[in-house]
Amino acid sequence: MIIPDSGHLALVLLLAAVIDIVLGEPPAAVHPVVWIGKLISFLKNAAPKTHRKIYGMAMALCCVFFASLLGYFVLYIAALLAAFPGIPGILALFIEAYFLKATFAINCLLSPARKIYKHLEENQLEKVRELLPIYVSRNTSKLTKTQMSSAVIESVSENYVDGILSPIFYYALFGEIGLVAAYAFKAISTLDSMVGYKTEPYRELGYFSAKSDDVLNWIPARLSVIFILAAAFTVSLFPKNGRKINPLDSIKTAIEDGMKTPSPNSGYPMAATAGALGVKLEKPDTYVLGASYPPTEVKDIKRASQLIAIASGFSLVAFVAVIQITGIYLYL
Repeated sequence: MIIPDSGHLALVLLLAAVIDIVLGEPPAAVHPVVWIGKLISFLKNAAPKTHRKIYGMAMALCCVFFASLLGYFVLYIAALLAAFPGIPGILALFIEAYFLKATFAINCLLSPARKIYKHLEENQLEKVRELLPIYVSRNTSKLTKTQMSSAVIESVSENYVDGILSPIFYYALFGEIGLVAAYAFKAISTLDSMVGYKTEPYRELGYFSAKSDDVLNWIPARLSVIFILAAAFTVSLFPKNGRKINPLDSIKTAIEDGMKTPSPNSGYPMAATAGALGVKLEKPDTYVLGASYPPTEVKDIKRASQLIAIASGFSLVAFVAVIQITGIYLYL
């Protein structure tokens, strides 16, 4: 198997980002994360009534093994194609990029915010109440327009870590087996979203998956504050009418409020976003981030989307630079 150099790894990451931004999500039938999700559904439905915590651990390890094997198989096929005479090298590059793209989703993260923003602008609150439960875990039946706007901003900023930053982080960290690492992370992330709940019937079944997700997102969640700060500085250079962007307040609020959420990780990107935008983010009866700031407005959804889009761009550039400059492959 040919060992890819740092230039190849960086190019795969850049091409994956282009595929994501230009083409968006592939159809479900050919989406690797959907395959992982189907395996999780099968194992979840086969779960026994007893010893569910042990079964949940075995289920998680099985899914991580499947996802890792998938990543390794892609690398193996790409290496074979690259070494085969007469086959354009771009084909192997595209295959790797396609499968890497499936582990993160910039376009998919921001498009729901655009859709909900439009409905809120048109005052279609019942439509928003129908859509929001797909993206946030809270009762939306009594949410005000302000609370709905807050929920969207919280979702975009929290999912920046899980859906973009973490997969890229593990891809860059593990060098030539980065695709394998990104898929292993994605398996845990998908498990957490499907069974990682603190309520029955998933409390024991998803325990291992939820804790693993917390561990794997711990560093990326804290790194996100740096990228959101950089994005806030960038936006502040081009002031527009409306609320100011407050770069240093993003750090201040992240430090003060980052641990106020039930999750050990989600509070950091959300609090950094709240500080940067100068808005209060609130999940009723659970947490308040940036309590000293005014409540969110509908237009703040656009500001948050812009901030996270720029932070995502900085994430890509930073990890491409890390791959290129260091040229180090880490084996763990």
